[in-house]
Amino acid sequence: MNNTWTQRWDDRYKSEEFAYGEAPNNYLKEQIEKLNPKTMLFPAEGEGRNAVFAAKLGWEVSAFDISEEGKNKALLLAKNNDVSIDYQVGELETLDFEENQFDAIALIYAHFPASIKSKIHQQLDKLLKKDGIIIFEAFSKKHLEYVTKNEKVGGPKDIESLFSIEEIKADFPNYEIIELEEKEIELNEGLFHNGTGSVIRFVGRKK
Repeated sequence: MNNTWTQRWDDRYKSEEFAYGEAPNNYLKEQIEKLNPKTMLFPAEGEGRNAVFAAKLGWEVSAFDISEEGKNKALLLAKNNDVSIDYQVGELETLDFEENQFDAIALIYAHFPASIKSKIHQQLDKLLKKDGIIIFEAFSKKHLEYVTKNEKVGGPKDIESLFSIEEIKADFPNYEIIELEEKEIELNEGLFHNGTGSVIRFVGRKK
């Protein structure tokens, strides 16, 4: 991943205010509260709002991102909430996660560059145990229409970085689909997710 991409996220996360707020994503909150706390991985976790929420529920939490500034904010948030999270900085293939390590993986607005997003999904699949759960929410390809009208809702502005139901089925073929839909939602998350957008939501259990 190039330095420009890393710099972009460092710049976003280095201010004192939390870019996407300190509260967890609504869909993650709704889904995680249905599960028994075990081990959970948060890829592209940024400033840690979702990882910290999971840790407060009793999950053993691991997270990673390419942004050192994101990690700094996440560890501060964890400290302020009296929990601990294992947070690594780097690209997935350079990190020391093991196959079948996690009971759940949460991909919440984990918009990796278009050229590698499917590859990363396949790598993450190997880290998940059999019967493990993936919780996914990210902007759909239809979202391009929304962000064109209102930049404050956030999200990528190139269609290749956005998701479709077909892509999720292709990237996670060995999953029982518990939920998979494209949905219009209202976002109110910090500075950068505000307004009406279109998302893909997916909960799957690894076969």
